[in-house]
Amino acid sequence: MFDVIIAGCGPTGAMLAAELRLHDVRVLVLEKETEPVSFVRIVGLHIRSLELMAMRGLLERILPHGRRRPAGGFFAAIPKPAPEGLDSAYAYLLGIPQPVIVHLLEEHAVQLGAQVRRGRAVAGFEQDDEGVTVELDDGERLRSRYLVGCDGGRSTVRKLLGVGFPGEPSRTETLMGEMEVGVPQEEIAAKVAEVSELHRPFWLRPFGEGAYSVVVPAGEVSDRAEPPTLENFKQQLRAIAGTDFGVHSPRWLSRFGDATRLAERYRVGRVLLAGDAAHIHPPIGGQGLNLGVQDAFNLGWKLAAQIRGWAPETLLDTYQAERHPVAEDVLDNTRAQTELLSPDPGPQAVRRLLTELMDFDEVHRHLIEKITGIGIRYDFGAGPDLLGRRLRDIDVKQGHLYGLLHHGRGLLLDRTERLTVSGWSDRVDHLADPTAALDVPCLLLRPDGHVAWIGHDQQDLNDHLSRWFGKPTN
Repeated sequence: MFDVIIAGCGPTGAMLAAELRLHDVRVLVLEKETEPVSFVRIVGLHIRSLELMAMRGLLERILPHGRRRPAGGFFAAIPKPAPEGLDSAYAYLLGIPQPVIVHLLEEHAVQLGAQVRRGRAVAGFEQDDEGVTVELDDGERLRSRYLVGCDGGRSTVRKLLGVGFPGEPSRTETLMGEMEVGVPQEEIAAKVAEVSELHRPFWLRPFGEGAYSVVVPAGEVSDRAEPPTLENFKQQLRAIAGTDFGVHSPRWLSRFGDATRLAERYRVGRVLLAGDAAHIHPPIGGQGLNLGVQDAFNLGWKLAAQIRGWAPETLLDTYQAERHPVAEDVLDNTRAQTELLSPDPGPQAVRRLLTELMDFDEVHRHLIEKITGIGIRYDFGAGPDLLGRRLRDIDVKQGHLYGLLHHGRGLLLDRTERLTVSGWSDRVDHLADPTAALDVPCLLLRPDGHVAWIGHDQQDLNDHLSRWFGKPTN
């Protein structure tokens, strides 16, 4: 009997498994692929995801494997530098090979005690009041208290659950791959600068050891299950740029579309959805992996609380209430960015206008905070603007705030030195620090780093401790 079975060991599934293991939840992760993917696609960790990694003590492990880039030029690839003074100690993008980040997160989950079985996939399930019976593709049946589908955009769990996935199918597709080229870099740079003004996305970028990252619009929408060929790349490069740049010796080739869909529900009984199983969208802005990892951080402690028996009655429902609107916003901003990449006169006129508007700091900052996830504010009711937002990694007397969040517990940051978490000390830590770099007297942080309460009154604090962390133990 497992507490949670997770379908899919991508970044979302691995991160969720690790979060659950922080609370001694018995976790099994099923991954249908027998081996990790071999192609080296670069993904970007945005500011909010970097903050979450720092909260769990993972960032120092991850940083040596990535490359830092300035946090700018994200929205529709409009080349604007990041605004000054972004509210984070991690105000950069970390480009990192996808197989590497998946391996590091899976390794982290396994070190915490999660089980991972490769070459196994969910073929069916039945749920009742006590749990979920999961049938694997080899006929084995397993029992778990909960099942979470982190099995991608074509999620088997979502389909078996019967949850609608409304949205728009792909209208355009893009070819992406890594390969070698047969012409000088200077010639490539000149041609790319010329062509990319009319066709987006389009680029050929050096990628080390003689390889180039190549992105070019596809000629038509096709079955995404069918991988492209090198000849497909050559045809499209010749059609758009007038030359195929002598591309050869591909390392990997893939395609992606601009399908945009959002699950109608993130939870049905004891079965939940996270990551691409719950939402898909064009990769523009690099938000997909980040959105899924942040789903896992939001869900992990809540599902663990439900299993450990101290969750308030509605806590698990807040997963959808908080994350569904975030995904809606990401889908909308990727729809907008996709339109701005169109070569048609209307979208290009809007693009030029937005490029001008982004010279205003408030506009530019708003878009950067949206893309990087640091502008998210959950609706916790009336209160100061900080309520419901994440708190940056401030200085405290024990060093840095995020260093106190490695174990996935709540935290009371108390500048008055008069408050207590007595009754909740098994779930919430207490730091009395009058020197903390805060503009408020005290605040309560959830395990995901969002501010759940601001104030100085003990009874008011107790009410909010009960709201988020259940009944006191005494």
